Amino acid sequence: MKLGVIGFGNMGSAIAKGFVSKKATDIKDIGVFDTYDKTRERAKTDGFKVYNDETDLVKNSDTILVAVKPIHAKSLFEKIAAELNDKLIISIVAGLESETIKSWIGRDKRVLRIMPNTPAIVGEGVFALDSDSNAYDEEKKTLDGMFSAIGLVEWVEERLFPVVTGLSGGGPAYVAMFIEALADAGVLHGLKRDVAIKMAAKTVLGSAAQLLETGIHPAVLKDMVCSPAGTTIEGVKALEDYSFRAGVIEAITAATLKSKK
Repeated sequence: MKLGVIGFGNMGSAIAKGFVSKKATDIKDIGVFDTYDKTRERAKTDGFKVYNDETDLVKNSDTILVAVKPIHAKSLFEKIAAELNDKLIISIVAGLESETIKSWIGRDKRVLRIMPNTPAIVGEGVFALDSDSNAYDEEKKTLDGMFSAIGLVEWVEERLFPVVTGLSGGGPAYVAMFIEALADAGVLHGLKRDVAIKMAAKTVLGSAAQLLETGIHPAVLKDMVCSPAGTTIEGVKALEDYSFRAGVIEAITAATLKSKK
């Protein structure tokens, strides 16, 4: 598969670099276009074949990954529509529905909408793939394998993409804030900053791995750590006093509603 990536920002580059690092595809089979000169130079330095025009990229690709900002999507799709022919469009444009894309490029075109997140660059991404897509079965199988190489793949109905956007799409930001807060508390009580950040990040990573590998419910893990009248249950009470869980739910809800808009 010759993959063309339009938009080599945080997410587009994370996916492309993740594919290469996990050997899901060869770097020579990935072409890149971005409107910014510095971004194109960076992609070229990384070893990707860089194009100076979107249409040239499309002509030389089988599958097109569109990773541009929503405000630029319509003009881009209208520009490349005539060159798409039998090519598959993969869109990670937030909030942009497949039917809207088809209204710009033609109803007969194949579109696979994906909601990713940035940990893809280290092979730990989360990818929701549109189960309603009209992509060929063989294409779905191939892409399932490629994205599985850089994270968790779940096939989800497109109507659920707004909540996926709020949960796993924005999740790395919320987790980063939590890690930063854990580290700040460590510094407050005497730990060096670099030590506190590493301990906080590894604690989050280890806890997540424990949940995924054992299949236990998060509440069970919490109860395993909370001894009667112990230190951890005292911390849990403090989090509840500050509506920790309600705050997280409200954050996901706010992001979901924004995505729907």
